Amino acid sequence: MTVSRLLVVLFAALLLAGPPASAQRRSMPEEARVYILWPYDGMAIRGGFWVRMGLSEGGIAPANVEKALTGHHHLLVDVDLPAMDKPIPNDRNHLHFGLGQTEARLELPPGRHTLQLLLGDADHVPHDPPLYSKRITITVLP
Repeated sequence: MTVSRLLVVLFAALLLAGPPASAQRRSMPEEARVYILWPYDGMAIRGGFWVRMGLSEGGIAPANVEKALTGHHHLLVDVDLPAMDKPIPNDRNHLHFGLGQTEARLELPPGRHTLQLLLGDADHVPHDPPLYSKRITITVLP
């Protein structure tokens, strides 16, 4: 097989293979941190409340916006961290803030709840290494 024929075969194989099954995970600066500004760990809150989310040493960008060293917040409510090599689920326990929001009003039923932030990239996949906050516990009063 000639070199030119081999190159044509390899190029055709790449075209037929399609995109990779999982994209390269994006990075953030080593010193970047994500955190919950409010509420504080251990707080008792009556009714609906605002969650205020923070990120240091990195930038916030909406979902589907490809910009280096950025991401957007995902708030995990009453769940453990998800798989770090797949998109973050989108359901009542995994709240996406894909417009770049840094605060949101929550209405949770009375009782104890855990809250934790996880930063996702443009495709909602955690960075490498992942950026997540300390998990806090709050009590919502009736």
